[in-house]
Amino acid sequence: MCGYVGFVNKNLVNKEPIIKKMMDRIIHRGPDSEGFYTDENVALGFRRLSIIGLEDGMQPIYNEDKSLVLLFNGEIYNYKELKEDLIAKGHSFYTHSDSEVLIHLYEEEGEEMLPKLRGMFSFTIYSKDKGSLFMARDYFGIKPLYYGTFGESFIFGSEIKSFLDYPEFKKELNLDALESYLSFQYSSLQETFFKNIFKLTPGHYLKYKDGAIQIARYFTATFEEDKESSLDEIVDDIEEVFKDSVKAHKISDVEVGSFLSSGIDSSYAASVFQGDKTFTVGFAYDKYNEIEYARELSKIIGIKNESKVISDEEYWGSLGEVQYHMDEPLADPSAVALYFVSQVASKQVKVVLSGEGADELFGGYTIYKEPISLAAYSRLPFKFRECVGNLAGSLPDVKGKSFLQRAGRRLEERYIGNANIFSNQERKNLLKVKTNAPDTMEVTRPFFDLGKSYDESTKMQLVDINTWLIGDILLKADKMSMAHSLELRVPFLDKEVFKVARTVPLKFKVNNRNTKYALRLAARRDIPRESADRPKLGFPVPIRVWLREKKYYDLIKGYFAKPIATELFNNDALLELLDDHFYGKKDNSRKIWTVYIFLLWYEVFFEKELGV
Repeated sequence: MCGYVGFVNKNLVNKEPIIKKMMDRIIHRGPDSEGFYTDENVALGFRRLSIIGLEDGMQPIYNEDKSLVLLFNGEIYNYKELKEDLIAKGHSFYTHSDSEVLIHLYEEEGEEMLPKLRGMFSFTIYSKDKGSLFMARDYFGIKPLYYGTFGESFIFGSEIKSFLDYPEFKKELNLDALESYLSFQYSSLQETFFKNIFKLTPGHYLKYKDGAIQIARYFTATFEEDKESSLDEIVDDIEEVFKDSVKAHKISDVEVGSFLSSGIDSSYAASVFQGDKTFTVGFAYDKYNEIEYARELSKIIGIKNESKVISDEEYWGSLGEVQYHMDEPLADPSAVALYFVSQVASKQVKVVLSGEGADELFGGYTIYKEPISLAAYSRLPFKFRECVGNLAGSLPDVKGKSFLQRAGRRLEERYIGNANIFSNQERKNLLKVKTNAPDTMEVTRPFFDLGKSYDESTKMQLVDINTWLIGDILLKADKMSMAHSLELRVPFLDKEVFKVARTVPLKFKVNNRNTKYALRLAARRDIPRESADRPKLGFPVPIRVWLREKKYYDLIKGYFAKPIATELFNNDALLELLDDHFYGKKDNSRKIWTVYIFLLWYEVFFEKELGV
């Protein structure tokens, strides 16, 4: 796991001090060593966290005649097989790292190389002869890659913060990203919160030459039910492929640990990986503490568990640092817990396994059961349901109101992913400024169109794989682990696992009683039944409780009075949200948190002097 940064500019003569400063900004991604390359056209910089090929895996990496230069962040788990084939074709290797296979595979196959890779990756290959760049991001977006054009410069890298030190970078807030964020709680657009800086979409590659950018897709997640296999056969397939994936994800020249919460995903991964250490964090509130569960399971599977109780002061005191490492605001409260569990783990290991992706691939979110619960009512004419839903909106908050409202809207209207903070109308009422942000349906429509033949639960999975998984789950996984120079690996998000997951029939994913049904049956073979059957909780964080405490109420009220808050937001509306929550009239905690986190992020990146 590493980080890299680079730029193309033929007019900058002394590139070395610039690229070194940009590299220093992301030293947390690779504290072990550094490397760089410059010529009249480009500057390429690399920070290394050494995992495979400890002695000779330094980057940049070159091909035999040094006409190609590689920067790579991630791991290629099938590199040994690829290397054997490349050697047979006449290629010479000078390192033992997994990185080098990329440059030789590119020589052989160009962009056709990408479907052959098994792993997580973001990489850039510079061709000296052509003066061109080829860059790609992995299938699901495990590793990040940002890019942008400023004047005659093209800049790219693993983290946006490294661009801050580039002379031509102009730091400007993207208001479209802000409005969209208010609904999704994460940066949901390709253009980031910094104008003219973009994310390369997962499953895509980018070519750059002489100022021209070409982007193409090489992977699309699709589902196709296996209608022939029995439940037992599908469970067998899940068990086999997941254990193979864990084995592949353990490839390392350093010790590997595992995160462990109370959920089935991390419990299954921790049990299968058969390592020595698991890591857990919790809070000093009974409802928000998974430590005791993790200790008990660790005893059962014979692994040592290291845990930490996060104090209120530690949590709140870390928020600025967390948003700095995140690059863009993320209002998922569990990101901070991931920050601390990464901190705990990094003191003992360099690599950890984690359970991200199981919910999206195997149907794990409780909301995926909604189409089943609505099925009978949905047989009524839509116009009738729509009318009833509209009438329900005027009712007080009583049981059944939400059901009627949701049943009165089509899936494409009501579902934007696991977070839906402010509606399109609410966010416009909240903002003073006008933007050109797309509404929520514009963001999700391409994925509903892609899955138009699917059942509604699988459509929801497809939306989450292309939005929520990338913008929230994998963003915090990468940024919070890398903040502590820790490599986080996700064996569920493996292309071989997905080949099985995409064929699991709906009835073996979601039913009236369960989510991830087939996966739970597979997990029961390795962990106690009560662990495999535990309901989905997410990572519980007590923000609802905190925001009814006077000191935190006052803290956030102060942020709501800041000049940027009064410039961008309707201040009366903000205070109403805060007061209604504080006095127990409504649970506005997620809405308050979403605005507060943006204001905190803005303070970090636009109001403070950011030192390296």
